[in-house]
Amino acid sequence: MMNRRQFLTIAASTATVAALPLPSFAATMSLAEIEAEIAKGGPVLIHVTAPWCGTCKRQKPIVADLLAKPEFKGLRKIDVDFDSQGDVLRKFQVQTQATMLVFKNGKEVDRAVGQTRPEVIAALFKKVA
Repeated sequence: MMNRRQFLTIAASTATVAALPLPSFAATMSLAEIEAEIAKGGPVLIHVTAPWCGTCKRQKPIVADLLAKPEFKGLRKIDVDFDSQGDVLRKFQVQTQATMLVFKNGKEVDRAVGQTRPEVIAALFKKVA
């Protein structure tokens, strides 16, 4: 059984996580729009997620926090829905949700699958920032 102190600690932690700001994103981009964005040459992050994916839910606030840092200001983030954007998944050979791909100068530089460690995700972003 949970005592009052444990309950308050859990409640405070939950409130803190729930209060984290999440960026708002435009409507889903088509494959052609994604390819055009990559072709511009600037740094691009494609984040493949699914609403039911626990790992994706852990990644999102980490990615948002990192993208808010000045060193990653120019990194353009594109969300791809694992369940509905099969054409994008095929084009970039993505086989699972919770995948992040980074591009620069129109080319894929690296990718990470299922990563939730902030320092590893930051290292991925630094490869193109």
